[in-house]
Amino acid sequence: MGPSVAEDLKLIGIHSSGQLIGKNPIALYESLCLKTGARQDPCVLDVFISITRFMDGEPPRVWWDYTAQRKRMQGVASR
Repeated sequence: MGPSVAEDLKLIGIHSSGQLIGKNPIALYESLCLKTGARQDPCVLDVFISITRFMDGEPPRVWWDYTAQRKRMQGVASR
């Protein structure tokens, strides 16, 4: 996770990694979209899935490992 994502998380009230435990990545993404007044890049949701799962005890995985899953959840056809 880079500085840009850290700033995004601060915008929605997440100031420490421990606050991500048990969080819903979709809810975090929607909160960020509401807070900024703009639809964020879907890859941000992939990052949120990656970091929340890691904080919930799963092994670390890069955010793009979750892209296909996110697309399936959103009903987006994969290329």
